[in-house]
Parts: sequence; structure tokens; C-alpha cells
Amino acid sequence: MSRTQLELHIDFTVCEGRGLCTELLPEVLVRDDWGYPMGRGGRDVPVPGSLADAAQDAVDLCPVRALMLRRVSRA
Repeated sequence: MSRTQLELHIDFTVCEGRGLCTELLPEVLVRDDWGYPMGRGGRDVPVPGSLADAAQDAVDLCPVRALMLRRVSRA
């Protein structure tokens, strides 16, 4: 049976490393040495349901639209 999970995608070709997303989602994002966001689990970061609203805020408030929230199916 597959289930749907929320995932945050970071587009590093657009990101300017302003860091707002890392402030809104410290549970899943950290900043690298240059200030760019890094997912604690890689580029496509699983987002727990309890953080869905904060993840949507990060997407909506990103000044360069470098974040995308999507639902993915997991086996």
C-alpha cells in the first residue's frame, strides 16, 4: 500500500540564501556555511504533517520562489 507524504523541494539554482525558510522550519532545514538552506534529509525534504502549515508559510514567503511543496507517494 502506498501513502502520500508532504515533501519540500529546494531549487538551488534560484535560492539566494536569505535564510527565512530555515527560520520557519528549523526542524527540517539547516543553513550551510554560506547561508543556503540544506534539508536534514537531502534536497527533497520530507515534511511531517505537524509542520505542514510552517512549510506552506516558507514556500509562500520565499522572496525568490526557490521552494516548492508537493505530495509524493511512498511505497
